[in-house]
Amino acid sequence: MGTVTESRSRRRMTGRERREQLILISRTLFAEKGFDGTSIEEIAATAQVSKPVVYEHFGGKEGVYAVVVDREMQKLLGMITEALAASHALVKLERAALALLRYIEESSEGFRILVRDSHAASGTGTFASLISEIASQVEDVLADEFAERGYDPKLAPMYAQMLVGMVALTGQWWLDARKPAREEVAAHLVNLAWNGLTGLNPQPALSLTTRQQVATAKSRIREKELRELEKEREKALKEAEKARQRELKEAEKARLRELKERERQLKEAEKEREKALKEAEKAREREERLRQREARLVERAARLSQVDPSD
Repeated sequence: MGTVTESRSRRRMTGRERREQLILISRTLFAEKGFDGTSIEEIAATAQVSKPVVYEHFGGKEGVYAVVVDREMQKLLGMITEALAASHALVKLERAALALLRYIEESSEGFRILVRDSHAASGTGTFASLISEIASQVEDVLADEFAERGYDPKLAPMYAQMLVGMVALTGQWWLDARKPAREEVAAHLVNLAWNGLTGLNPQPALSLTTRQQVATAKSRIREKELRELEKEREKALKEAEKARQRELKEAEKARLRELKERERQLKEAEKEREKALKEAEKAREREERLRQREARLVERAARLSQVDPSD
């Protein structure tokens, strides 16, 4: 009786509440098992609903995955954007590093989803695209610093990718390590980035030894490429020769077929000529027989006309 009363008194979720429940459950499952490892059946079973309910809200697993990824990206981007609102460049870097680490600490499941090998269902919501969006915001910070220090601001996008990539990869490592503390990790990240930027060479170049090594490697690569090109050329010549030989053989076969056809036609013509000659000979013989018969008839008629009627 108590169970019946409890089920009757249990409030039914609204559509919005059910959708939010499914998103949170899916987020946990995607973080644990990934997109391919999670099924609609599992999402529905965990939420204690039927599969059609999930399809009704999201159209399928791809739909709920896209919503989860988009939410996590917007959350992280919002935290980074807020951190970059500081006035001093050093403070911006510190707060941005702390923002990323705080997101990892407070939204570990979301970060695991973002750094997984993104499924096609996520559309543009890949970790690479997220890094690019954050880097585009860091570009402005670096461009101003470069201009003040006499460096080329056009290089800011490249350096932004370097800095954001360094922080993001450190964040992936810290996701499982969790030591040292968030603030200490951020301090070390900014120490490397900021002090490296402070002593930045406006016109960096590789050392002479490395340049010589690179030149040697390029020379070897060039020699290898030339050898490959020579092999390709020889291969092409061989193929061309084979093709030429095939064409000659085909031409010879065609010539022989043509000769045979001409011989056949000549034989047919000879047969037709002989047949025509025979037909002409037969016709001549028939005409001769007819002529002889007519001659006999004429001779007989002459003899008959010479006989005396009185006899």
